[in-house]
Amino acid sequence: MSKEVVLKPACIVESPISKRRQVVQATLLCLAVLAFQGQAWAQEKLRISTEGTYAPWSFQDAQGKLMGWDIDIANALCAKMKVQCEISAQEWDGIIPALLAKKHDAIVASMSMTPARRERVAFTNKYKDVISQFLAPKNTISDTSPQGLKGKKIGVQRGSAQQKWLEAEGYNKTAEIRLYERTTDSELDLVAGRVDVIVGNKTTMFVGFLKKPEAKDMVFVGPELRGGVLGDGAGIALRKEDVALRERFNKALDEIRADGTYDAITRKYFPFKLM
Repeated sequence: MSKEVVLKPACIVESPISKRRQVVQATLLCLAVLAFQGQAWAQEKLRISTEGTYAPWSFQDAQGKLMGWDIDIANALCAKMKVQCEISAQEWDGIIPALLAKKHDAIVASMSMTPARRERVAFTNKYKDVISQFLAPKNTISDTSPQGLKGKKIGVQRGSAQQKWLEAEGYNKTAEIRLYERTTDSELDLVAGRVDVIVGNKTTMFVGFLKKPEAKDMVFVGPELRGGVLGDGAGIALRKEDVALRERFNKALDEIRADGTYDAITRKYFPFKLM
């Protein structure tokens, strides 16, 4: 068996007191190591992904800078956790696979906490409610059941909770479901008449699409949709093994709600509460 070698930390000095120069040098080395470690801790980064085309939750300004409610919330959480946020946009359909491949550490993108997603990722506590609803031109749709939309074209974002809900409720058996990479694309096709109705996040459509001139003849139809396949609100998605990070996020969420930061951010974008 080979002899075990124990390396003593640089801060441990065994020189006689008389060798003051060695003591000073060791002390300076110790301080330098501690300073380096402190700098490294201060530079801890979290790689956060978001959708990036989903106003007002996350979108890009004219210079390509990410902004929106989710971006502000992510930055506020990182400030509470005393880490640097590195936020980037990711195609929605690949956002969970990228998280699992460790290309980023968390998803802050108003993601509904559905049963199917809970099988793949862990979520923080809920950080907003999620309500879905159909939207169509006035006086065109009165019945939004699968039979009521028989033969109609329904637009929905690919990979969304709303797509899963349509399939679970059997709409794919009576109507034609058209999938879009971005919610804005389905809205454009609704205006152009290429789809008869779309389904999505009610808050998003209320403060975004419905404020545009081209949406003046659009109205919500059918009941508000929530729960079940649509999930029980939105949470921040993390890898299941990152238990400590989930606890840090939950603590930071509690803190921004307690000190008013959460409500202040919400008032920037919405005339109503999200929880």
